[in-house]
Amino acid sequence: MTPFLRVLAVDDEPPALDELAYLLRADPRVARLHTASDATEALRVLRDTDVDAVFLDIRMPGLDGMELARVLRRFARPPAIVFVTAYDDAAVDAFDLGVTDYVRKPVRAERLAESVRRVLTARVVPSHPAAMARNEEDPAIPVELAGTTRMLPRSAVRWVEAQGDYARLHTAEGSHLVRVPLATLGERWADAGFVRIHRSFLVQLRLITELRLANSGYVVVIDGTELPVSRRHTRELKDKLVRAAKHDWSK
Repeated sequence: MTPFLRVLAVDDEPPALDELAYLLRADPRVARLHTASDATEALRVLRDTDVDAVFLDIRMPGLDGMELARVLRRFARPPAIVFVTAYDDAAVDAFDLGVTDYVRKPVRAERLAESVRRVLTARVVPSHPAAMARNEEDPAIPVELAGTTRMLPRSAVRWVEAQGDYARLHTAEGSHLVRVPLATLGERWADAGFVRIHRSFLVQLRLITELRLANSGYVVVIDGTELPVSRRHTRELKDKLVRAAKHDWSK
């Protein structure tokens, strides 16, 4: 596969589109660049032209960037999608769509260069069916780290802690704050083994090493950290732990 990309940039604000197009054209790995000022124009371009990646604003009139991304995902050969936005409140929806990157405005040249690198990696490496299946089974969520957005695989998350309208994702290396309610993650991650143990905590069931009675009630232990279990979740959690153990024994 050629290491040079055919790219479509989409933004309804002319200054933002001009800046994005300028930075992409300056990258020697971008061989051809098309632009569109809205989703309708983008679809017209895509009808007549094959592209490897779409760099896409989210908040646009008419069909917005998130809706357009869902349309692109249904293509026989979907392009890589990079969201370029001034907002962080679409991070979880972006992760559900399996986007390659999530770039915050104002866009810096070095940050966009990193996105191009990620697109190239995504286009060259995961074309094998087994690799694609792994990506679908372990989607990534955009998180901020020292001013840079990185894609954190869901499998790295040990437990999640509610912080108002935000959620803090705890990993073995640290934690990351994302703008999404704990209840939303609980619904979306249930099939991946995450269970609600408390109004403020969501945990990966398979990582629980202990469930014990403490002075204030039950707690679970994950990576040596005690997390409280509320009364209303205790019986359901016990049942799930028993079922999980029986499943392991029957293997």
